[in-house]
Amino acid sequence: MFDPFRLKDILVEYKRNFVSKQWENEKYKWEAVKWFQDNWDVNAVDFPEMLSRSLDKTLNLLTSANYFAKGMIVDFARSAHEEVRSMFIALFDESKDVFERMDAFSAHSSILLKEYGSEDAQHYQYENSISTYLWLRYPDKYYIYKFSEAKAVANELNSNYRFKKGAYADNIRNFLRLYDEISLALKEDTELVNLFQSQLTETCYSDPELKTLTIDVGFYISRYYSQKDAAAAKPVKWYGSDYDSGLTVDDWSKLLEDETVFTTSALEIMKRIKDYGGMASCTQLAMKYGETKNFYNAGSFGLAKRVCEATGISPNTRDNGSTRWWTVLYVGRNADKNEEGSFVWKLRDELSAALDKADLSNVKLYVAAASGEKYPVTVAAPINAYTKSDFLDEVYMTEKRYENLVSVLQNKKNIILQGAPGVGKTFAARRLAWSMMGEKDDSRIEFVQFHQNYSYEDFMMGYKPVEDGFELKYGIFYRFCEKAANRLDKDFFFIIDEINRGNMSKIFGELLLLIEKDYRGTKATLAYNGLPFSVPENLYIIGMMNTADRSLAMIDYALRRRFSFFEMEPGFDSDGFIQYQNSLNNETLNELVSKVKELNREISLDRSLGKGFCIGHSYFCGRDVCTRDWLHSIVDYDILPMLSEYWFDDVNKLRRWENILLGVFQ
Repeated sequence: MFDPFRLKDILVEYKRNFVSKQWENEKYKWEAVKWFQDNWDVNAVDFPEMLSRSLDKTLNLLTSANYFAKGMIVDFARSAHEEVRSMFIALFDESKDVFERMDAFSAHSSILLKEYGSEDAQHYQYENSISTYLWLRYPDKYYIYKFSEAKAVANELNSNYRFKKGAYADNIRNFLRLYDEISLALKEDTELVNLFQSQLTETCYSDPELKTLTIDVGFYISRYYSQKDAAAAKPVKWYGSDYDSGLTVDDWSKLLEDETVFTTSALEIMKRIKDYGGMASCTQLAMKYGETKNFYNAGSFGLAKRVCEATGISPNTRDNGSTRWWTVLYVGRNADKNEEGSFVWKLRDELSAALDKADLSNVKLYVAAASGEKYPVTVAAPINAYTKSDFLDEVYMTEKRYENLVSVLQNKKNIILQGAPGVGKTFAARRLAWSMMGEKDDSRIEFVQFHQNYSYEDFMMGYKPVEDGFELKYGIFYRFCEKAANRLDKDFFFIIDEINRGNMSKIFGELLLLIEKDYRGTKATLAYNGLPFSVPENLYIIGMMNTADRSLAMIDYALRRRFSFFEMEPGFDSDGFIQYQNSLNNETLNELVSKVKELNREISLDRSLGKGFCIGHSYFCGRDVCTRDWLHSIVDYDILPMLSEYWFDDVNKLRRWENILLGVFQ
């Protein structure tokens, strides 16, 4: 939370200067987003060229006199384009935690720097540049992060969100929460919204969620208010800054290689302080990496003494003659009220530079193996192969009908499996996807069920209530399309159960055009967020529909044209079911199946019903042992209730079939 009255005071001046000063200088941000959206294609054949072109309008956001984020990532792409392509695919995967994605992107950049970085000292792919990529890709969700700017905004607005050096994950999450709250407040300022919209041109991103405007307001606050406050602030006193050990970077580098001076625990302390940002209290280190506060305090004391003994330098002494051993390694200051601990150490410049050059990859960062590394690598479960033969063994369909089914889906991209209850539509849909993928990869399958209250907002996107108003949320189909678009080399399957139970025209909206095969990959601007969207060519839609529920009329002609319809039939005569039936070796089952097949022939010939109302084979499947009680329950609780519905107006026919089916058990 923050002080809303303070923000309103700031916005008075911001609005006063918006047209004359702010917009003129900052319009390029909205143009950068529009340009990126128009040019970004993660599957581009020439990925490096596409990446460079997409970032052309970012200007000083990714390039300055001492900042070369764009140049480095493009150079990496030219040297290892598939690796960098995968990095962006992972970064833009909204199913994962945002900080984990950012951290992984930076870590991969470090690996690329070692391999392709030549003499460059850094890759510049840190929170600022990576958050810029996220903002360009999802401008209705993300903001550009700068530690100093976020901290200045939080302080100026009297926010309860804290930003601390080294607390990378917490800082990012607090930043997103704070800026989301500011964005909601900006939406309520009608004057500001109208002023902003009056300046937009065709070259600008429309910014319906005001996320980029929030970035600009944050920049304005940090630029014009925090500097003013900083000038009036009392300067920080660093203890030990008047002491000079005389040790150079090379001296420290040699000491770091001496195991009698820099023991294992000493190297752990150094690595953790460096990882925290080069400055931390013992309390902060203990909280984040483990061990006690005394481990870091006593360990630093012992290390400083060993450095003095190894080099012959004299430690720093107080006026009373006591020794300040820690000043050999650090300068220090009192912690402020927002920091854990009472005293903060900062690595001396020469030691910090030597640590930058040292190889600390084998030094443990975290104490417990349970917490492991910051983000432990998870080993994915092996994905089993799945073939046509596997499908035919399980689904009880003839090979010819299976091949027809695959051909129809590949041709149309969208199919509806229709048939009576019990023919195995849902069971077959997932296995159809597996067989076309060649493996049981459920990460490339999404499953939903339509119902009368299911909406476009659930499916694609819409505004959902949050604590302080409404927020644009992406639906399951939108997110799955984004996922598929990042992996055009793989097929993805979106499965919809009970597809005719929902109001399909309302649920699909503008997707009526985009799901059509000839329009796959074609971008259309969405009304909610103003961003281009397309249904990728590698995404298949499989719907399931019961013909026995008499709801076919709910699918209008526009939707019918975009789907092929495949009739799922009872599989009693398929080789797979016959083998399954023989394996159970049960005479009662054999007789009951024979009677159900006769029943199905009569249902097929019934002018008020038809073959879409036949009894499916799946009622009898999935058993290793067949018992008389189980078969009796199928007749009593599955088949006879359906027949009662079918022939509610023909009691004689109902009674006849009741006697035939129950007679099997006499």
